[in-house]
Amino acid sequence: MRNFSSPVELPIFLSWMGCGPLNGTTDQVEKIVKTLNEGNVPSSDVVEVVVSPPYVFLPVVKSQLRQEFQVAAQNCWVKKGGAFTGEISAEMLVNLGVPWVILGHSERRALLGESNEFVGDKVAFALSQGLKVIACVGETLEEREAGSTMDVVAAQTKAIAEKIKDWSNVVLAYEPVWAIGTGKVATPAQAQEVHASLRDWVKINVSPEVSESTRIIYGGSVTAANCKELAAQPDVDGFLVGGASLKPEFIDIINAAAV
Repeated sequence: MRNFSSPVELPIFLSWMGCGPLNGTTDQVEKIVKTLNEGNVPSSDVVEVVVSPPYVFLPVVKSQLRQEFQVAAQNCWVKKGGAFTGEISAEMLVNLGVPWVILGHSERRALLGESNEFVGDKVAFALSQGLKVIACVGETLEEREAGSTMDVVAAQTKAIAEKIKDWSNVVLAYEPVWAIGTGKVATPAQAQEVHASLRDWVKINVSPEVSESTRIIYGGSVTAANCKELAAQPDVDGFLVGGASLKPEFIDIINAAAV
């Protein structure tokens, strides 16, 4: 784990996508929020925790969650609001006081056909509206086995870099698709290799300053059992937690990140 100039050393991004945006009830959400609120966790100047429930629960979570935890939407539209039935605009999220949004998640890329360029446009627009962005990149199992991991990740990151100039509100999330919801997890060495290569790509293609200051977090079957070893890697700056965020062990993951 690297040290940043800011007091936040290791952000933890809690995503409730493990239960799926079409699942969950108010009672279930309130139970999860209660667990987080009662958890003994480090202060926000040590570990940054961002909770990302499905859209319909954002106001509930935001109103009930302890103040040092932040909230994120799981997605937003690529341009200003208009005749785009069913979409959620960045302006709506800002109006609700939601500071973060997750963009480019592998499920949206694979299931909804979001291209690299489309994701880049979404990141740029969200930033222009004042949102902070968790931008996801990652390869499929077939791409990894073909030896093209960095080609894929670099192309995804390049599409974002071509659309933005200010990286201060961007966190990159490396999520190997083959490790999401499968129980498989990249070994610490595999995660570090991709994170370091991605940081080098940013250094060469954007700037050394952006490379040093941008947080690159890991997402892919992160649990209390494997988080300590992953967090010990020098270029792993935090986690995008899926299924484990729905369980009490998420408190253990937060605390492990502060060690």
